[in-house]
Amino acid sequence: MGDAPFPRPVEPALGEPESLEDLVGLVARGDQAAFSRLYDALAAPVFGLVRRVVRDRAQSEEVTQEVLVEVWRTASRYDPDRASVTTWALTLAHRRAVDRVRSAQATSDREQRAGSRSGVREYDEVSEQVENRLEAEQVRRAMGSLTEVQREAVTLAYYGGYTYREVAELLDVPLGTAKTRLRDGLIRLRDTLGVER
Repeated sequence: MGDAPFPRPVEPALGEPESLEDLVGLVARGDQAAFSRLYDALAAPVFGLVRRVVRDRAQSEEVTQEVLVEVWRTASRYDPDRASVTTWALTLAHRRAVDRVRSAQATSDREQRAGSRSGVREYDEVSEQVENRLEAEQVRRAMGSLTEVQREAVTLAYYGGYTYREVAELLDVPLGTAKTRLRDGLIRLRDTLGVER
C-alpha cells in the first residue's frame, strides 16, 4: 500500500502496551512508534472494507491512507465507551469510502451533463439526413427501372415484409415464378444502383 506517512520502527520496544485502546492513547500524545503498531493492526481490515465499497484498488489504497492519517490526527477524540478501536476505524473508513464513491459519481454526472450541453454531436445530423434522402431517391428511381411484375414482387417482399410464399399467394402465381421475379428485380436494382457483387 505504499509507505506510511510516519517513520516506522523495525521492532516495537519492550514494555509497549498491547491493547489497541492503549495504542490509541499513546498516538493521541504523538507517539509515532505506537502509531506504527496501530497502523499494522488496522491497515488490513480498513483496506478490506474500503476495497469492498470503492472497488478500484488504487483508489482503495488512497482512501486507506487517508483513513489512517485521520486516525493519527483524531486519536485524541477516540471514546472507548462508544466503540472499539477497530469499529471506530472501520466507521471512519466506511464514511471515507462512501464519500469517494459519491465524489466519483458526481464527477461523472457533471462530465455527462457538460458533454450533453456542449451541443457537439457525434455525427453531422443534417449531412446524414441529406444522405438518407438521396439514397431513398436513388432507390425510388431504381425501382422505376423495374418491370411492373418485378416492382410489385419486390415491393411486397421488401417493403411489405411478406415471405416468398406469401408474395406468390398475393400475386396468384406459382412460388417459383414469384422467386424469379424477385431475383430478376433485385439484380436489376443492383445494376441500376451500381452495387458491386
